[in-house]
Amino acid sequence: MNVNSELINPRIEDNTRIQKPQAVHFGAGNIGRGFIALLLTRSNYDVTFVTQSKTKISQLQLRNEYPVNIANQANNQMIVRNVTAISTQDKYAIASQIATANLITTAVGVANLPNIAPKIALGIRLRKLMNNTDPLHIIACENTTNSSSKLKKYVYKYLPKEMHQYTSRFIAFPNTAVDRIVPTIHHEDPLEVTVEPYYEWIIDRSAMLEGLPPIEGVQLVDSLEAFIERKLFTVNTGHCSIAYLGYLNGYSTIQEVMTDPKLATNIQKVMEETGDMLVEKHDFDRKEQTQYIHKTLKRFSNPYLTDEIVRIGRSPLRKLSLNDRLVRPTMLSYDLGLNVSSLTNTIAAALLYFHEEDPEAIELKQAIETHSVHEVIVKYLGIPKNHPVHQKVVKKYKKFKETFQHAVRA
Repeated sequence: MNVNSELINPRIEDNTRIQKPQAVHFGAGNIGRGFIALLLTRSNYDVTFVTQSKTKISQLQLRNEYPVNIANQANNQMIVRNVTAISTQDKYAIASQIATANLITTAVGVANLPNIAPKIALGIRLRKLMNNTDPLHIIACENTTNSSSKLKKYVYKYLPKEMHQYTSRFIAFPNTAVDRIVPTIHHEDPLEVTVEPYYEWIIDRSAMLEGLPPIEGVQLVDSLEAFIERKLFTVNTGHCSIAYLGYLNGYSTIQEVMTDPKLATNIQKVMEETGDMLVEKHDFDRKEQTQYIHKTLKRFSNPYLTDEIVRIGRSPLRKLSLNDRLVRPTMLSYDLGLNVSSLTNTIAAALLYFHEEDPEAIELKQAIETHSVHEVIVKYLGIPKNHPVHQKVVKKYKKFKETFQHAVRA
């Protein structure tokens, strides 16, 4: 696709200097509105959302603001201002925004990163056409490891080789770890969103360029892997453990599960097992990791939030994949000679999870019925049949299936 002068809008042609930092954020979902854009606008950024929702586009363009509720006793509310939106279909408008932006962020789901890559690449080509040598940081705030690196590979596929030198010199793709619970709550206002008070946004400083306008509340670190795994294998592993064990026990919300003393203890044991692995692998301070676990448990128990199990448990095949939040810490723990009893409990429960509106849950159920749980564990989880973890999971799966016949839709 050619990039030509038709893409250059009048504001760019007259070389007007933009005083405020400019951010383009892909995705106008709850995380984008309730976390990323909130922090950016508090840091004096103007934020342009890129979304396919016509309702959100029209509302953001009309109002340029929206409310964020903080789920605490005071029920504080913040107003996010200096925001607008454009359509994912308007690739030239997106490119024009990227041409002068300081920052691109995403919260679209890692599976959607390939879809936005050509739009980002077009914007980079326009920057080059304008001889824009200001640094641009592209940060994929997705719930997995190395999201920005993944996005970088997709973007480079749409850039000609002669642009790679320019891109590597002036554009950075630092990886990040983000953490904030933002449940799905219906509001009359389509832009309104409710979030927990806690948040964490950590960015890999070693992959950044000089010149990014500061973002309030962001922590820069020189080695990100440990922080990403701490979050993924404590918060995300714990969260989905609540969902899958809670589902078997007939609960509908995360908060209900956490009021059950037996289940709350089981969840803590899962997080202690991953904590032992994290301490061993990354040399975390054990006392600090224990404090992190207890802080996370309190977040899960927040009485001012209502978070449905079907939201946290959705897409079980992705969450059961070899390098995600359940199998990965289990295999790492086993290889280190550590206890995996509670982790394998959660994996077994996840194999029994079902929701009729969840395509992956449907696929999982059908795969087990058509083949066997052994074949599913090999194919989807990547655990060989002769591996001891495989055998532990199957044993607990069969026990759960017998114990929770009322919950299992066989």
